[in-house]
Amino acid sequence: MLRAYLDHHRATLAMKCEGLTDEELRQRSMPPSTLSLLGLVRHMAEVERAWFRRVFQDNDAPMVWSDTIDFQAAYDADASTREEAFTAWEAEVENSRRVEREAPSLEETGHQPRWGEDVSLRMVMLHVLLEYGRHNGHADFLREGVDGTVGA
Repeated sequence: MLRAYLDHHRATLAMKCEGLTDEELRQRSMPPSTLSLLGLVRHMAEVERAWFRRVFQDNDAPMVWSDTIDFQAAYDADASTREEAFTAWEAEVENSRRVEREAPSLEETGHQPRWGEDVSLRMVMLHVLLEYGRHNGHADFLREGVDGTVGA
């Protein structure tokens, strides 16, 4: 069930970005925020990386867009493109799915270096699912702004 919900939320983020140009994907919610749909895709690539790759494969794996484990850096997508952001995000999603498939159970544990604690795959999947749920709410608002339907 966790896998199905997680994949549903991944697909929801992709769907919110369908049919938009790079410029539309970079459109910010409102100044001074750097939040955009493309920024959300980049951020979720970092979330997938931090919670699956860094916990279960390589605690020292660098983040994609930050040398200092700054998740906010991914939001600034001013110089990014759909190709760059989606290539990174899709690679991290595929790696996360591989971690899920290869785990003997959801009770498999890995080490979360930011917390200095071991965590189960179940907890990681639930945490990432909640991240997608929260950010897909932002994606709804951002897509409405791009489509010009805010307040309609």
